[in-house]
Amino acid sequence: MKTLIRSVFISSAAMMFVTGCAMVAPGYNPSMENVQSLKNNSTTAMKVTPFGSEKSPENNNPISIRGSSLASPYDQSYSSYLTAALKQELQLANRLSNDAGIEVTGILLKNDIDAAGFSTGYTTVSARFIVKKDGKEVFNQIKTVKYEFPSSFVGSVAIPAAVQSYNVAVQKLLASLFADQAFNLATK
Repeated sequence: MKTLIRSVFISSAAMMFVTGCAMVAPGYNPSMENVQSLKNNSTTAMKVTPFGSEKSPENNNPISIRGSSLASPYDQSYSSYLTAALKQELQLANRLSNDAGIEVTGILLKNDIDAAGFSTGYTTVSARFIVKKDGKEVFNQIKTVKYEFPSSFVGSVAIPAAVQSYNVAVQKLLASLFADQAFNLATK
């Protein structure tokens, strides 16, 4: 019996090593606080064009979490994740329209999860947000969030916590955009 258990364990470990530990992040889950903020601060419809992604060591795709890789569920692109998140928030606030004269776009600058700590992890997301009104740029600012989440020395606890932290970090990034008075003035 011990031989059978040992064989199963070794086979499972070998299979994980051969296939790697690749995961796909959950889809974006909108924040009702963000939706309410949009409803309170803007009455104008906006369109969202795809975000770009800056190539840099701080802008990871996929994201490495303790030897595992975390890919975006949106075309395996975190700039597409940010685009989808913004569209969902605007749609729920009844502010999304493909025909709108106000366009929101941007560039993903930083994208990382640090789950190496024994009790705390950090998810960092940074993007340049650009608003154009009838083709003319009226807003261009960088927003950055470093979200702290509870982690663990134990990988089976730390990795799921890190994966779930990404959605919250993007929610907080968008919340900082929607709370910006310059953004609200540019989108009126």
